[in-house]
Amino acid sequence: MADPYVTLGVPRTATEKDIKSAYRKLAKELHPDTNKDNPKAAERFSDVTRAYDLLSDKDTRAKFDRGEIDADGNPAMPFGGFGGGGGGFRPDAGSGGFSARDFEGFGAEEVDLGDIFEGLFGRGGPGGRGGAGSGGGFGSRRQAPPPPRGGTIAYRLKVPFVDAAALTPQRITLSDGATIDLKLPAGVEDGTQMRLKGRGQQGPGGAGDALVTVTIEPHPFFVRAGDDVRLELPVTLDEAVRGAKVKVPTVDGPVMLTVASGSGSGKVLRLKGKGFSRKDGGRGDQLVTLEIQLPDDPAELASRLEGWSDTTNPRNRLGV
Repeated sequence: MADPYVTLGVPRTATEKDIKSAYRKLAKELHPDTNKDNPKAAERFSDVTRAYDLLSDKDTRAKFDRGEIDADGNPAMPFGGFGGGGGGFRPDAGSGGFSARDFEGFGAEEVDLGDIFEGLFGRGGPGGRGGAGSGGGFGSRRQAPPPPRGGTIAYRLKVPFVDAAALTPQRITLSDGATIDLKLPAGVEDGTQMRLKGRGQQGPGGAGDALVTVTIEPHPFFVRAGDDVRLELPVTLDEAVRGAKVKVPTVDGPVMLTVASGSGSGKVLRLKGKGFSRKDGGRGDQLVTLEIQLPDDPAELASRLEGWSDTTNPRNRLGV
């Protein structure tokens, strides 16, 4: 393989960020999925990935910079430095092996070959325990990290208030044109995020994820209060005084609500299970606050009340 710096198109002084940025750019450009009719692009993609594997690891990059390993990660001149002017080992003609005179450069009559080979092959010498297969000898390389996945694509999903309360599935169109029905999670609230695996950008190691952030739209008359829904319900004076059954809107559709006779403005009635879903699987309630409305033209009402007056003081509890 060529010089990894040249392959990635970065200088030797490049930072980790520079190397990663260069790799992502080339990987996106040369990925086999986008170059099916260009075999040279696939070959370049393989070279770029190997170059990134070597330079993205601090240890292997330092060894390469010092000349200890080559561009393929193999040791450079593994037999260099032994013997005298001839270099290398000389086999003993009589024994087929090595003699003490072959190691005169070490200044000793006898040399323990195990100690020498231990540095090259690992403990036990070639073929022994901890040899080349143990990870300390020739050909041992750091396992290349998996190629990075594609980036995350962020979406913002506006959900109608009633749909959020009732957990109505939402249809969403992704950047690739695909349309899916998204199931809202129990306990959904404004800012809830949902991760869609493999729905993000394509990358050398596969597609990234999509991240959907929920925004719950406000409602004309419903207001959320934790897991409950609040509603201010107008009632007539006649309904409040005499009592009545009135139709009330809820997130699940209208229901009938009994207003007891003598109910005043501000009285709160509770509709069980008509609120937002909770994470434990239950649901909150709908809290209905009564508001007595007088007729637009109070003349008729005034005539009916002729000769009658309310002598109580509704402000007495306020000290006035």
